[in-house]
Formats: sequence, structure tokens, C-alpha cells
Amino acid sequence: MMRNYETLYILRPDLEEETTADQVKRLADVVATAGGEIQEVNTWGKRRMAYEIEGHREGYYVLMKFASDTDVPKELERVLRISEPVLRYIVIREDE
Repeated sequence: MMRNYETLYILRPDLEEETTADQVKRLADVVATAGGEIQEVNTWGKRRMAYEIEGHREGYYVLMKFASDTDVPKELERVLRISEPVLRYIVIREDE
């Protein structure tokens, strides 16, 4: 059964634009490859964070919405956890 999810992740602000775009595409591909359906990828750009993370005061925010079964968010979280450019992330299920 397909459920709706959204994930917000913050990339390091010192990445080059091209690298940032590659990361956004790569993470969307993780969902698509695992059988999920991307509904929206919304890049918010660089924003100041509430507190410093790994020496950074700002980060590049990306909101991604997708529909999938329950295995896809687990795989996405695994990839986000081991991705060096990702400072923080959260994956939540949207309730119907």
C-alpha cells in the first residue's frame, strides 16, 4: 500500500552548486529506484540554522515529498545517515 511521506534534509552549505544539485538528484533517485513515486522536490536554498551543526551556521534545505510502501523510507534513511554532505534529516509519514 502506498503512503505519503515527506523528508526534510539539510546539506552542508559549503558544497558547490553542482554538488548540491547532484545530492538532491541522488536522494530523489534512491526513492525512485526503491519503487517510490516522487511528488515534489522543493529546494529552499541556504538558510540560517537555529544552532551550529558540525561548525556550520547555515545549511541548504530541501523538502522532498513522495509516495511509497514502508520499505522505501527505511532505505532513504539509511542513505541519508551515511551521506557525508547531509547534516540533518527527518522522514515523516503524512497521515491521511
